[in-house]
Amino acid sequence: MLSTVQHLLTRYRRIICVASKWRSVYLFAGGIQRLAIWNHSPCSTPPVLNVKPYCLLLMEDSEPTSLKRACPVEELIHTVKRPRVREEKNGAAAAQLAKGEGEECEGSEDELPAEEEEEEVVEGDGDGETFADMMKHGLTELDVGILKFVSDHKGFSGILKERYSDFVVHEINKEGKTVQLDDLSIPVETEQEAPPEEPAAEAEVLTEEQKKQLEELQLFKNKEGNVSIEVADDTKEKRTQVHRAVKNMYPGLETKTEEKDGRKYIVAYHAAGKKALAAPRKHSWPKNRGSFCHFVLYKENKDTMDSINVLSKFLRVRPNVFSYMGTKDKRAITVQEIAVLKITAERILHLNKCLMNFKLGNFAYKKHPLKLGELRGNHFTVVVRNIDGSEEQIGQAMASLRDAGFINYYGMQRFGTTAVPTYQVGKAILQNNWNEVMDLILKPRPGAEKGYLVRCREEWAKSQDPEAALRKLPVKRCVEGQLLRGLSRYGMKNIVHAFGMIPRNNRLMYIHSYQSYVWNTMVSRRVEAFGFQAVEGDLVLKGGTAHVLTAEEAEKHSIHDIVMPLPGFDVIYPTHHVGKGYREMLTADNLDIDNMRHKVRDYSLAGAYRLVIIRPQNVSWEVINYDDARVPLVHTDVEKLEGKPAPVYLTEGKYRALRMEFSLPPSTYATMVIREVLKMDTSIKNQTQLNTTWLS
Repeated sequence: MLSTVQHLLTRYRRIICVASKWRSVYLFAGGIQRLAIWNHSPCSTPPVLNVKPYCLLLMEDSEPTSLKRACPVEELIHTVKRPRVREEKNGAAAAQLAKGEGEECEGSEDELPAEEEEEEVVEGDGDGETFADMMKHGLTELDVGILKFVSDHKGFSGILKERYSDFVVHEINKEGKTVQLDDLSIPVETEQEAPPEEPAAEAEVLTEEQKKQLEELQLFKNKEGNVSIEVADDTKEKRTQVHRAVKNMYPGLETKTEEKDGRKYIVAYHAAGKKALAAPRKHSWPKNRGSFCHFVLYKENKDTMDSINVLSKFLRVRPNVFSYMGTKDKRAITVQEIAVLKITAERILHLNKCLMNFKLGNFAYKKHPLKLGELRGNHFTVVVRNIDGSEEQIGQAMASLRDAGFINYYGMQRFGTTAVPTYQVGKAILQNNWNEVMDLILKPRPGAEKGYLVRCREEWAKSQDPEAALRKLPVKRCVEGQLLRGLSRYGMKNIVHAFGMIPRNNRLMYIHSYQSYVWNTMVSRRVEAFGFQAVEGDLVLKGGTAHVLTAEEAEKHSIHDIVMPLPGFDVIYPTHHVGKGYREMLTADNLDIDNMRHKVRDYSLAGAYRLVIIRPQNVSWEVINYDDARVPLVHTDVEKLEGKPAPVYLTEGKYRALRMEFSLPPSTYATMVIREVLKMDTSIKNQTQLNTTWLS
């Protein structure tokens, strides 16, 4: 049976990949692949003898969404013709087919960059190693210093994020209000805010014939591709009037001055072809309207940056015109506020017709953008499935979380998922060891990676030729691709500049990961040494400044006041022996704790302070019984908007789930809350093993 499955996967991998937008084929392919994985898994039961019921069970893994789905038959035909577009990117082609109308969505599949199109052809490639096997090389909590718990209650097992809809995040804005998607209307504006249709003075500048020609040019009826307007009264003032009249009356057209046969002409043309019509010019923006359109972004199974890139592509603007207060998880349903510069609510609302796994609403025009870190925090609704704890165990765990809190560790997502942790790269950067940085990022590694990355790394190990390795990458915008492009441009002897090709936030992620690793390790040592009470030599913040506690002061403070530093040149350290551990740890890593400034200014670490213990707010919980793993257990904002009923929980069922809600301040990890409750490792490595064991 297993050999038959492997044969099908090998022989028809390309067909399955091409037809992946067709839901039935996609699910069947997923079922077959997981069936093969389970039969190889060391935790699995004896090989499956009957494929059909297992495929039906495995199809549950792809959950239905409340947003649009396309007609599967049409999709299959369309996808075979255009095999490089898939549903996960943005669903534009699927939405087009589903509508069955002549209306064109902005940003059709033709506009996807060639790099991304190439990725879809090769993404199905693999080396036959199962995901469970690959994750044996992944990190565990012990690897990144996550060792201790606050409570001594007995833990229990459960599966986290079995479905992305089991993890719902609502942003809490700077006013303390939970951001929700509950309104799809356009903001009402007063008449004085509306832009003038055609100012009389501007209209008089152009003749009726010129207006007709310009209108035809705007609508692409003019085959000449431009309109030349002779300026009889050749003065700068007259030319300015013509320029302004064309641009104001015919959005989408640009103008320039040309001289022909000794005469001056104003030439009107499309600056960006048909795309120019989609974006009104900035000068047409009403003066009394705020320059920024704020809206609520509801997204499913997308991270924030990917979402911004999709929106910018469809609106045909640069990603940097968007602002937000914080990034959100990918494998989740998240709701957050976004601001965009001078894009109307109507254009943004139109995207709801084109995009899948997104919903945009709650529009408002404001005078200011959003800034990173402005949020008060996030409110989480989390479902942990297939729990085995008793009611008493669960009650004790949740009461302890509410009253005592959890250790404020940096979560596993801070450190990457492959066999090369991000903190190791960060350490090499701080050591100024650029050959090591290059090697860590590009060398072959065991673990879960896409086939094209594996081939790129193999080529690099074999040839050390950045251009040859780059040719193995269909998508050049990944970290590896950016570094290889830099090496190709600047040469192997200028790795610092080559590394600079990677976006700044990604580069800083590595050194912040190292800081987080040190912090986790030191906090575990501090809890081991002193438990959960304030002691002499601990640090507290007074007016934003760190203060070392005396023995007398320590008696007046609790563990909830204590902070620990992230290493840097602008922090102080605890004066007890754990504080000395910072110096020992950095010395062992060939770093000087007294000189955390780097030759490259971006990589100089100022340091910061972080609370050791966090008490979540608004904590609530309930135990849910369910029979069908496909049934969602959280009522989402989109379902409420569409008037769909809330999930009905059973009094008895095959399985039990813990549904919990809580609010956290910024830069804290919900996975560490769940770890405290379950007393279990939250790493992908461990969760993969749990999923494999349960499902098999």
